[in-house]
Amino acid sequence: MKPINDRVVVKPADAVEKTRGGIIIPDTAKEKPQRGEIIAVGPGKEGNAMTVKVGDVVLYGKYSGQELEHEGHKYLIMKEDDILVIL
Repeated sequence: MKPINDRVVVKPADAVEKTRGGIIIPDTAKEKPQRGEIIAVGPGKEGNAMTVKVGDVVLYGKYSGQELEHEGHKYLIMKEDDILVIL
């Protein structure tokens, strides 16, 4: 996959299945992850270089991006502006 312009492809981290105290969280109560790894980066837009690179672990907004399933894996495609911080 090769995103265009200022888009990035993010592989979301797995949702937490157990609390620190050991309580198992059912699928219906799991929160959508807000952390993921950059899988692909577009070239940027109008001469603006991209800040993130492949392999960066990032935090993004809760409802950011468009979900996509490719070859059995779930990904998010989002604009670089939707990324809040590089960890």
